[in-house]
Amino acid sequence: MPEASRVALVTGAGSGIGRAAALKLQANGYNVTLLGRRKETLDETAAAASANGGRFLVTPADVADEAAVKSAFASTIDAFGRLDLLFNNAGKFARGVPLDELSLDEWQRVVNVNLTGAFLCSREALRVMKAQKPKGGRIINNGSISAQVPRPFSAPYTSTKHAITGLTKSLSLDGRAHNIACSQIDIGNAATDFTEKMATGVLQANGSILAEPRMDVAHVADAVLYMANLPLDANVQFMTVMATAMPYIGRG
Repeated sequence: MPEASRVALVTGAGSGIGRAAALKLQANGYNVTLLGRRKETLDETAAAASANGGRFLVTPADVADEAAVKSAFASTIDAFGRLDLLFNNAGKFARGVPLDELSLDEWQRVVNVNLTGAFLCSREALRVMKAQKPKGGRIINNGSISAQVPRPFSAPYTSTKHAITGLTKSLSLDGRAHNIACSQIDIGNAATDFTEKMATGVLQANGSILAEPRMDVAHVADAVLYMANLPLDANVQFMTVMATAMPYIGRG
């Protein structure tokens, strides 16, 4: 097992894709800050740590809370000394209803987590990565396949994920002079609690309800690890990893 030397911060690390990615990184020698709203689920992630991997730091925080995000990054530097990787993974859905039935509060809650949260975490990561020695690092954004095409009645989520693509491109450009790489992973139907209803049936564009195939979330964690382990002079700008038979190609 490689010596634990690189440092990652994973948002939404208490479940699903965030937990799987955090555990994969830790098992491969990363020290990992686990960031999420609920301490109990972060503790569950930490309890599953590989005995021969890096260390975990549990930092409960809401990614939409500027002060809490700043504190989490400061705690990471205090504990580990630097930051090599940010995985912006935290995400939130709204109710699956027509746009004209959504309240402003429902819209804003999704924007706050999916977009503003990614901005706040990226801003802190940039500040750290520019100042540390050696400077540089990597940011990976979870775009979702909704960054490309929508599902029915998903305007808040889809809008934020399209915006994540713009954030990814802007970070790639602005980070270039500072040896900071940014990439985006678009994920389709990873088998987590987040996608459980897909196994029994979800609304399709033609109005039908169909069950959709899902893939093992371990494949996403493997992809994140691959992207993370690239040297900073190489980058996977965009990657799509999805259940092969899901209704994505031809959708929208």
